[in-house]
Amino acid sequence: MSASARLVTTLAGPLESATAGFPGERCLPGRTLILQSDDTQLAAYDLAAALAGEASVARFPLPWPRRFGTCTVSPGLDVAVFAGVHAVRAVDRRGATLWEVRHGCWEGSCREMHASFDEYGEPGEHTGSRGHLYADSGSVVFSADGKLVWAHVRGPLAAGGGDPEVIEEWLVLDATDGTVLGRADTQTVAAGSGHVSHPDPGQMGLSVGEGQDGAPLLWGRWDGERLSVERIDDDRCLLAVSPSGEHFLTVTHYQELLSLHRVEDGSVVSELDAEEVIPDHPALDPNNDEPEVHWDYYGGFLDEHTVIAGTTEADEEYGTGRHWLVDVRDMRLLGEVTYPFPTSGVPNTLGDGSWYTIAEDTKELQVWRLADV
Repeated sequence: MSASARLVTTLAGPLESATAGFPGERCLPGRTLILQSDDTQLAAYDLAAALAGEASVARFPLPWPRRFGTCTVSPGLDVAVFAGVHAVRAVDRRGATLWEVRHGCWEGSCREMHASFDEYGEPGEHTGSRGHLYADSGSVVFSADGKLVWAHVRGPLAAGGGDPEVIEEWLVLDATDGTVLGRADTQTVAAGSGHVSHPDPGQMGLSVGEGQDGAPLLWGRWDGERLSVERIDDDRCLLAVSPSGEHFLTVTHYQELLSLHRVEDGSVVSELDAEEVIPDHPALDPNNDEPEVHWDYYGGFLDEHTVIAGTTEADEEYGTGRHWLVDVRDMRLLGEVTYPFPTSGVPNTLGDGSWYTIAEDTKELQVWRLADV
């Protein structure tokens, strides 16, 4: 069984620079932002405005080279927050610092509390060591209403407070001035991390990558006074939250199981084993009697009951990557998504029933919907 995709439109990313990375999305209730960085700036636009031909691109100068950490943009496109090796910094469109929270260095062997990027930046240009080029990293994201910033950082904080022995912390910050409202020990040792937003500004998911050691999944709740954190699992990567906010989607660390969970308690509702349901790739050598198939680390909800997920990483050995529709009400594979022309990469959902792929040569976004929708 297959499901046909129809091309809605093709959109250029926010940047035309040859050095720009691939665009990414930030889905909010009723709104989706498209973000892209190059060597000097972060740029973003509102997807709905772009589809209407009215997109205005917001641009933010980078406080440090993009390889040093991650970033996000506020729902109003007026503030960008950068999670660097030594600090979380909020800037306006001119690049002026609005606030900064300094923390321990993400380079594992470094115990210094850096005051600025100049202390560890590019070898040959600054005074730092080459090890900082390959530092681990945390992540940041605005809450759904833009009033909070959730940040995963390396401890301790320069401002003090808390346990100085805590290795990593999850912070809830006031988006206006960076005041630390809540904090919790994640009990993780991250190589990197990523936040997945919930429609409720007081809830957030955090997926932490520890390399081969595991993939802790944490769920945070902020009640206005206290941050409470539940460790859902040690080996699951968080992919997406359903439109209602009642469920979330994960893939196991080794990518064999795609799972639906209840947000209320993190429990698994149902699972789908890739090896049991995904057919052999059409280009598979007939003499290969042990093909490996697994889910990608990307996937999302097209609506409350329908998920799109890929097996593109596993398929690369044989040819074109494949995308699949799943009905999560009974965790049933609905079939492969077929396209009118070859696509590349993983499917990225846009929060309104559509998804996009990225053209490798132009970095343009190809926006898709199901043909019968």
